[in-house]
Amino acid sequence: MIASQPRLRGATLVRKLCLALSSALVVAGCHARATPPQVDAQLPAPGPIERQHAKAGAARPSSINTDPAALTIKVRSADVEKTVVGIFGDTATFMAPLIDAIATAGPTWDMDVRSYEGRERVAFYVNLFTQSSRNRFQEKLRLSTRYEPMIRAKLRAGGIPEDMMFLAMVESGFDPNAYSSAAAVGMWQFMSSTARDVGLRVDWWVDERRDPARSTDGAIRFLGDLQNQFGSLYLAAAAYNGGPGRVSRGLTRFAEEMQGSTGEDRFFALAEHDYLRSETKNYVPQIIAAALVGKDAVRYGFAYDTLASYGYDSVEVAAGTPLSAVATASGVGVATIRELNPAVLRGMVPPMGSLWLRVPPNGTVATLHIASALAALPDDERVGYRTLKTAGNESATSIASNAGITSKQLAWYNPGLKSTKKGKLLAGQLVRIPTLSVVAAAANVPDPGIERYGSSTVAATKSGAVHIVKRGESLGRIAARYKLSVARLKSLNGLRSDKLVAGQAIRVRTVTVARTTASRTTASTTASRTTASRPTASRTASSRAARPTAARKAAVKKASVAGAMTKKAAMKKAPVAGAVATKVAVKRCG
Repeated sequence: MIASQPRLRGATLVRKLCLALSSALVVAGCHARATPPQVDAQLPAPGPIERQHAKAGAARPSSINTDPAALTIKVRSADVEKTVVGIFGDTATFMAPLIDAIATAGPTWDMDVRSYEGRERVAFYVNLFTQSSRNRFQEKLRLSTRYEPMIRAKLRAGGIPEDMMFLAMVESGFDPNAYSSAAAVGMWQFMSSTARDVGLRVDWWVDERRDPARSTDGAIRFLGDLQNQFGSLYLAAAAYNGGPGRVSRGLTRFAEEMQGSTGEDRFFALAEHDYLRSETKNYVPQIIAAALVGKDAVRYGFAYDTLASYGYDSVEVAAGTPLSAVATASGVGVATIRELNPAVLRGMVPPMGSLWLRVPPNGTVATLHIASALAALPDDERVGYRTLKTAGNESATSIASNAGITSKQLAWYNPGLKSTKKGKLLAGQLVRIPTLSVVAAAANVPDPGIERYGSSTVAATKSGAVHIVKRGESLGRIAARYKLSVARLKSLNGLRSDKLVAGQAIRVRTVTVARTTASRTTASTTASRTTASRPTASRTASSRAARPTAARKAAVKKASVAGAMTKKAAMKKAPVAGAVATKVAVKRCG
């Protein structure tokens, strides 16, 4: 039987074997799941939400619980053998060991995770994801099925390993509307300044950090730049979390100790030193652990329903058009349009320009039909607001009440309205009054302009001015910025170590320093005159260590209220001993 088969050249045999195995993989894949949808992987240029056409595929069966990537499909030996025998006949018996090896092979990754799965922190997170946090991790896996085909296609087109999609799992659990305590937003957890740097639109009306496709484009640009800078995918991920400045300084600082470390080992060599924040040290191990578990979910016993793949067509919509009108023209519910357009914050297209909106994928003809249906809607359905010109006797509360909405909801559509101290709106202002359908489709979200990590973020408090620590900032850097010594900065904040956490509030000034220049100048001039004219006896008395008397407290209060000097200056000038001396000081100060 075997002898009767024609002899095949080595190269021809290999080619036919590859063809057979490929066919077997396709057959076996059909047993496991439907073909994942193809998503347009072209990276859009920076700017407003532009027209994109993503082709939708068939929904995956809800019973499947493996990774959508074909690499994770476990092939049955019978399927492979049947296909190979059909091509090679009995010659296939010689290939039995190879067939068994392929059939029993586990998942593969396009970034190095196997080399590090034995590390303590990686093993810790593998255990965490599969044990105590099992339910949460399983929910993240379920949500990933919605966005994974789109993310992988974009990562592949951008030259980033596809398995870096697990960075989004660690950041947000694939939640497009995730919002952190530090004001990071979206699936990839961008700060507003970084988002704008990578070409995303972030303003009062539109926040593309919440858009799954556009934010993925931004993450690819950011990761690509970081990988080019550091020459390592894992160092790029560490910089994504902790800031490129900190990683760069660490590599310089420990260059001698890290000699001999190459590739991805450089991150772990840097993490061995007491330099990176704990969050950043654990960040890369979490990504590796998530990839190890996520791509081998069957091994760990995870079972979850899959979601319809994220796909869409786009239609250009005029300024001020409600999302409810787009839903009507598309023949779907408002919730569907909102889910496809999470970047649109106020329930309508911004009033200052048109916008490309996402609609369910139905093809070009259907999209043109939606545009025509929109144009045919009555004006009261197609326009999301009316305007009112203030006369000077209205308040935001009264206007909102008459419209059946709250004053907060009215403010969503009128940022920058000016009013008097009595709460009346200044005359001559145009107030947008949204329809109830627009308000119902709006998102109740914080101001997108909030930037807690911003380099210029300094907030005033009763105890002084504070600086919100940005990723990668150190005490030395903050101290230099505010012209303080590190020791002084630590003293102001009662710090014993130099470690800072992103989002931490650090006092950088006291109240007295934050007063106006005019007040400081007046106080300084008055203090100089008082010191020059004060008798020696008064100077001696004021410098004497003693408890404040009632008369001295009264003098301080009068001097401070009079505005001639700050409270601190008044405390210095008010004599400690003697009611007569106190009266003299008050007279000179006031």
